[in-house]
Amino acid sequence: MIVERKMRHMNPSIMIIFLIYLLTYVFGAFDLNTDSTDVISCSASLVESIPENLTYPAGSISHPSTYKALSKLIDKATHTIEIASFYWTLRRADIYNDSSAWQGEDIFNKLIIAGRNRSINLRIVQNIENKRLPNKDTRILAKEAFAKVRSLNVAKFLGSGILHTKMWLIDRTHFYVGSANLDWRSLTQVKEMGAVIYNCPALANDMGKLFDIYWYMAAADSIPKPWPKQYDTQINSKTPMELSLNDNKYDVYISSSPPPFCTASRTIDIDAIVKIINSAKKFVYIAVMDYSTAVEFSYPHIYWPVIDDALRNVSFTKGIKIRLLGSAWAHTKPTMFNFLKSLQALNGARKADIQVKMFHVPAFTPDQARIPYARVNHNKYMVTDSTGYIGTSNWSADYFISTAGLGLIFKPSQTQQKKTNMRQQLEDTFLRDWNSKYSKNI
Repeated sequence: MIVERKMRHMNPSIMIIFLIYLLTYVFGAFDLNTDSTDVISCSASLVESIPENLTYPAGSISHPSTYKALSKLIDKATHTIEIASFYWTLRRADIYNDSSAWQGEDIFNKLIIAGRNRSINLRIVQNIENKRLPNKDTRILAKEAFAKVRSLNVAKFLGSGILHTKMWLIDRTHFYVGSANLDWRSLTQVKEMGAVIYNCPALANDMGKLFDIYWYMAAADSIPKPWPKQYDTQINSKTPMELSLNDNKYDVYISSSPPPFCTASRTIDIDAIVKIINSAKKFVYIAVMDYSTAVEFSYPHIYWPVIDDALRNVSFTKGIKIRLLGSAWAHTKPTMFNFLKSLQALNGARKADIQVKMFHVPAFTPDQARIPYARVNHNKYMVTDSTGYIGTSNWSADYFISTAGLGLIFKPSQTQQKKTNMRQQLEDTFLRDWNSKYSKNI
């Protein structure tokens, strides 16, 4: 009442100022301080799977293991664990009886304990199963950990395609995105790269919108046109979120594919990749298992040089250094060498500086050689002099046209870098592999 009487006799201008300060005090609705301390503060780390017996020289850069990161995420959960995955084979019984499967089995058991004993709500969206990938694990989780499981049939909507995403989302506060499948081999027998973000609900909720799209589509009969507003985002390549990660400032956003699964406000994955390539000033380093300039998994096999053209253009016209590290293993498609040799053939023409190598993960024991679909560099990332990109997709047309996948894009500020930033760490990781004894010229 006293405040009300005073306001009646106030000058209108003074009254407006008084109201602003009152609202600021009571609701925190206005932030009159534009200092850098207003940037949302989170923590983050690159995480990596290094196959058993694969070693680097002393002093080489290293990161926390994928296994430890996923274990930590499960332990942090207080109410919800949401996972989007291609397939599930965390138990050795599904693949091959090898002692290195213990890490995958431990993650599997932690999920059962989380759902059954800790009352954590488990929600899983997986690619629709088939005879080769029957997803026995999720049936066990549904029964023993009360997990809610949905299977997404991308081909039902697009004629072809799969859910290839690898996402963990915890309490809509922490998340993992990267190349590691829900497979014990992805923890101990396959080389993987990912990122984990902690205590970042603003960005995790945006990731949650993508999970919600998968969850919806797994039960839908058609793709919404347009998508309801609840799936919209304000975080994209034009308006990235400004974050402080480990005391360094970044512009961050999440890209997605395929385009029909994206709202109009979401940056499409292939658009993000091309933009990052085009914005490079000095170099583009790429580590990806498969590289192709065509549609590979559906007919007809259409030529699709979107990424290839971008790489050729920036190198030929601006002299950008291109280094591409593919993967050589038993299942490398022969045509991949044609595409890569064609790209490298431009090297030396005008300003073009393009080199290609293949990374080989050897089997050091007979048992390792017998593990199916293992001992491979499964990375899917890119780093330039300004930006880091960690994705879930291989680089052929199918993954961007008809496959569900994600990309995490982070661009550190050029000033006030208090510690070695994630982009620099990703660059150092690439150079470690590029210069290692496991990389050979194509």
